[in-house]
Amino acid sequence: MTIAIDGYSSCGKSTLAKEIAEAMSYIYVDSGAMYRAVTLHMMNEGILKDGAFIIDQVVQELAEIKITFQYDQVHNRAETMLNGNNVEKEIRNSNVTKNVSSISAVKEVREKLVELQQKMGEDGGVVMDGRDIGTVVFPNAELKLFMTATNQVRAERRFKELKAKGEQITLDQVANDLQKRDHFDMNREISPLRKAHDAIEVDNTDLNRTNQLIVVLELVHKRLEELGAKQYN
Repeated sequence: MTIAIDGYSSCGKSTLAKEIAEAMSYIYVDSGAMYRAVTLHMMNEGILKDGAFIIDQVVQELAEIKITFQYDQVHNRAETMLNGNNVEKEIRNSNVTKNVSSISAVKEVREKLVELQQKMGEDGGVVMDGRDIGTVVFPNAELKLFMTATNQVRAERRFKELKAKGEQITLDQVANDLQKRDHFDMNREISPLRKAHDAIEVDNTDLNRTNQLIVVLELVHKRLEELGAKQYN
């Protein structure tokens, strides 16, 4: 089946999606990495400067972008390739994070990536995380999850992640950036962040990674049993 995971920033969507995919021998697709790759490309080409860009230039440049995923056997993960170059590390820096929401709001960007994401998941057996997976990319996904956590916990998680990468940033800055991104994502005109009507909400504020995976895998197997019973009947 197809598993769609949506939710707010720093809720551990990607980590959970990877662990589910590994446990179920499914394919994992990081939709957020795709939007980050587009953002990085626009920054590198000078189209995105100081948080500003001209939409027509972004749209025109889309034809020059090719995004794929390459499996890294050493680190046991799929890494993002932008025009043949591994950009997994570059797309995770704070500058990309600050600008990805505005680039993601461009209609033509979303159309290009949604089409690519749908092709990646057309045969099922896929886990994909993002902000519009259950509402736009895979509205008919057999299982939809919506991840949440308190603002404080999310900010602390993101702060630790950035500090571990050597970035000089304060907890207050991280919390402010998350608040701005949430507002932007939820209020953008194209594919805003929202919980699908049939998504199961998972609040992981008080869950560690192990317990979270146990809870979610129970949901996965329950859904598989339901689908099997429906097919049998």
